[in-house]
Amino acid sequence: MIGYTMVGTRDLERAIRFYDPLFEEMGIDKAWRDDQVASWGDRQDQTAPRFFTGYPFNEEPATVGNGVMTAFRIESTSKIDRLYEIAMRRGGSDEGGPSFRPQYHETFYAAYVRDPDGNKIAFFCYEESSRQ
Repeated sequence: MIGYTMVGTRDLERAIRFYDPLFEEMGIDKAWRDDQVASWGDRQDQTAPRFFTGYPFNEEPATVGNGVMTAFRIESTSKIDRLYEIAMRRGGSDEGGPSFRPQYHETFYAAYVRDPDGNKIAFFCYEESSRQ
């Protein structure tokens, strides 16, 4: 259903330094890079979803949307914990550390962070086997 998601940045190099290790941990390669934008996903499959960060097309400063978030489904709570730690070490800010959130579902485990530009991202899983 989703073709791609894009978040704006004011500093592409900083954004790449933030996102590269996260996508590496998720096993996702960089698919594209030029002086305006970078993306991650399957570079061989143009129909696979991708995640982009880049400078806004209208050349205005990048801003964040209130209520806008990209959520990545992850296979385990331990990987979510690692992704959260990577994000914190790479200049991200905490929006809700890794934990179960039974208000959404008894097996819903998630971590919420903001990238250095303030874009909100989440890592989550629902797997019953993830409960430790």
